[in-house]
Amino acid sequence: MQAARTQHASRQLAMLNPLGLYDPSANGYSHVAMVAPGAGLVCVAGQGGERVDGSLPDSFEAQVRQAFDNLGVALAAAGAQLRHVAKLTVLVVDHDEARLAVLAAAVERAWGDAPKPACTLIPVPRLALDGMLFEVEALAVAEGSTSSASSGAV
Repeated sequence: MQAARTQHASRQLAMLNPLGLYDPSANGYSHVAMVAPGAGLVCVAGQGGERVDGSLPDSFEAQVRQAFDNLGVALAAAGAQLRHVAKLTVLVVDHDEARLAVLAAAVERAWGDAPKPACTLIPVPRLALDGMLFEVEALAVAEGSTSSASSGAV
């Protein structure tokens, strides 16, 4: 196996940044996420910036912040946390470097010093709802037993 900078996000998840690839940390992600054999998988559908009442903030930054808050709620319902996320897929309307900086800052705020997940950013012309500017989907590992009954899931 090629040498890599490895950070363990948990006992079930390791993030790798192989030598020979650029350091992606400034953009808020890792190149590779490795999930341990036998770990449970949590798949979270795309979360937008919708508030609980269904309304959307006007600004891109506010939608990104709300989308990550929503992701945290969805993960918690499955017994997981942001640190358990192996892979993000983000969809950005009218992507540019300024929006990338907003996203990188949001990931840094959400993950702090923890290893950042692997991530793919896809620029798109529009999303599902009028005014929706950002969406984030996640694959995470389940660290232990989960119970949808205790989380309020239906």
